[in-house]
Amino acid sequence: MEQVDPKNELKHLYYPGIDRVEIVDVPPLNYLMIDGRGDPNQEPAFRDAIEALFAISYTLKYIVLQSERGIDYLVMPLEGMFSSPDDKSFDREKKGEWLWTLMMMQPDYVDGRMYAAAVEAVSRKKELSALPLMRFDSMFEGMAAQIMHLGLFAQEGPTIKRLHEFIEEQGYVLNGRHHEIYLSDIRKASPDMWRTVIRQPIKKAEH
Repeated sequence: MEQVDPKNELKHLYYPGIDRVEIVDVPPLNYLMIDGRGDPNQEPAFRDAIEALFAISYTLKYIVLQSERGIDYLVMPLEGMFSSPDDKSFDREKKGEWLWTLMMMQPDYVDGRMYAAAVEAVSRKKELSALPLMRFDSMFEGMAAQIMHLGLFAQEGPTIKRLHEFIEEQGYVLNGRHHEIYLSDIRKASPDMWRTVIRQPIKKAEH
C-alpha cells in the first residue's frame, strides 16, 4: 500500500522558499489543538501537550488505516501559534508571558467520530494530563506571508524580522498570531538544518 503524505497536497503551505517570503492563501483546515501559557522551554504543560498531540495523531492514523478508507498516511508535523497577552504584539523576549496553541493538522478524512475513538483508545492505555485540554476543530487563517527558517529556533529573530519587513513594504499589516510549523525531527536532524515554516496572517493596510 502506498503511503500518502498530506503535505504534498498542500506544498505551497508547507514548503516555502528559504531565501524568499511568499504570500499564500490558507484554507480552513482541521487540527488537534491544545492551548497554554508560559515559556515553552520551562513550562511542563508545553511538553505534555506535545506528548498528547502525537499520541492522538498516531492513533488516528491507525484508525483511518483500519477503516473502510484504508488510507496509510504520514502524520503531520507539530505546529505552534504564539501571541502576547495584549494581543497587539509578540515579544520574543518575554517567553514567560506567551500564550500558545500547539496543534497538528489532520487530513480531511479524519472526522469527529474517529477523534472520539482515538481519545478513548489512548485514555485506556495511559494517563495524559493534556488530553482533557485537547480539541478537534477547524481553523481559517486566510491570507498570510511565510518563509522557511533554517537553523536553531533561538536564531529565528532575523528571519522573523525579514518577514515583517516584507509585510510592511508590500502594504500589509499583521492580522493574526505568529505561526510556526516544525518540519524537522530534531532528534535526528543537525540543528543547523532544522526547517521551520514561519507564517504570519496578514491583511491590506487601511489608509
